[in-house]
Amino acid sequence: MDILIWIIWAGTYLLGAVRFELYIVHMFQQNSYKPKEYWEWLQVTGNIGRLLGKTLYAFISLPLLLLGGRGCMTAACLLNIMTILVNKPRHAKKPLVYTARVKRMLVTTGILFAAAAAVSAVSANVISAAAFPMDIMGKTCAFVLSVLFVLLPVVVLPVNLINHPIEQGINRHYINDAARILKEMPNLTVIGVTGSYGKTSVKYFLSRLLSAQFSVLHTPGNYNTTLGVVRTIREQMKSFHEVFICEMGAREVGDIKEICDLVHPRYGIITSIGPQHLQSFHSIENIIHTKFELADAVPDDGKVFLNYDNDYIRGHKTEKNVVSYGTREEACYAAYDISVSRDGSAFKMKDGNGREFQFHTRLVGNHNVQNIAGAVAVANTLGIPMEKLLYPVKQLESVPHRLQLIKQGDRTVLDDAYNSNKSGFQAALDTLAMFEELRILVTPGMVELGEKQYGENKEIGIYAHDKCDYAVLVGKEQTKPIQDGLLESGFPVQRMIVVDSIEEAFQMVNAIPDEKQKVVLIENDLPDNYN
Repeated sequence: MDILIWIIWAGTYLLGAVRFELYIVHMFQQNSYKPKEYWEWLQVTGNIGRLLGKTLYAFISLPLLLLGGRGCMTAACLLNIMTILVNKPRHAKKPLVYTARVKRMLVTTGILFAAAAAVSAVSANVISAAAFPMDIMGKTCAFVLSVLFVLLPVVVLPVNLINHPIEQGINRHYINDAARILKEMPNLTVIGVTGSYGKTSVKYFLSRLLSAQFSVLHTPGNYNTTLGVVRTIREQMKSFHEVFICEMGAREVGDIKEICDLVHPRYGIITSIGPQHLQSFHSIENIIHTKFELADAVPDDGKVFLNYDNDYIRGHKTEKNVVSYGTREEACYAAYDISVSRDGSAFKMKDGNGREFQFHTRLVGNHNVQNIAGAVAVANTLGIPMEKLLYPVKQLESVPHRLQLIKQGDRTVLDDAYNSNKSGFQAALDTLAMFEELRILVTPGMVELGEKQYGENKEIGIYAHDKCDYAVLVGKEQTKPIQDGLLESGFPVQRMIVVDSIEEAFQMVNAIPDEKQKVVLIENDLPDNYN
């Protein structure tokens, strides 16, 4: 019987440990496998609480295990089962990708656990002179493994350090192979796209516009890191491709340069600059410098396309050939006379020669017009006449979760849930304000803003007070700054609803009286490492 209980304990412990380890590795992957960023994430109060909650039952089971006896052991097994349930895999915006690197981390972690168990068992057997050495050995092993279980969020760091030389060697091989492929395609036109926000939309819009005349490859999804770009090149690049649109993401100074050193862009697009990932960049100056690493990499006979609606971009000087775009009159490709309806947007745009064209699109929001203007500017510069861009622009579809307009019966949803920043949030609120329906904001606020997080979110609350009729805020503590901003600006407290989860938020939206048709703005869904 005792042996059976030990087997059950070991089995439940193992499953709980595996599930918790998968969560930790997922968070490490979410932080781009960067120890510094992961360590900063660990120190966020909400994340510490979340991690403690995931290990709570395993921690409580430990003293029961040490007490011994069938009753205590049985209780310890039940607590292990609770640990399994707490760490049950859940839906994620960016699920854990079981890359070869992840598998190597899991194997190394398993080896460390096995080694710790073996050493503790041998030590207990050598030291103990008790009558029941197996019992002592079992308890010692269980104790060591339980401690390691609780310490898994930290254990991932030495595991990464152990594997680092292997990862470096493998990555270098892949990078060199991607460089070889590009070298064999001297006529390939590479277009780099970066920005604090808007880069993914511009990438997709530009790919659609250029595809009418060129064979185009673009980095899929969020493959915007060096290794993501490498994977795209090695797996998808073909000899017939004429244009490669390369999205470039960054969380630290030098990230964009690293990608540029690989792909050597002839053209570059900087869509925006703002306090995105300020927690890892530490200053807006570092963000500006990093984004303009793309401009620095463009050759003298190339061009850099800059969004002149962005103050940081417009105020930064570059010696490269600049083509400006946006909604400001002085932009080379300027969009104006913008109107928005439930069916999309209409606007006029002039080209570099001052000629005027009338555009229509299914998309809504001034920032979508900005993104379209950037894509049009590049496509026209590469030789596609403006007249031939009118129809493709009309056919553009929203990138999922980026102010995507969705009609649900008599309800309209503005899905801007992918991520959020101050400028994009304000633009989404401006779009919401254009509707005559009952306007409902659903948001958990913005994260990864470092010391500016409270102030930026409070400003959003102040800005939102006359843009929505109801505000459904997800997370009492998380949205405290927005609550303060709304109340300070005179927003009716009875129309501010605070809930604990996005699921509860949707229930509350349904419960709001149908005074008239509803339009719901879903602004941001916290990244998986904040959920």
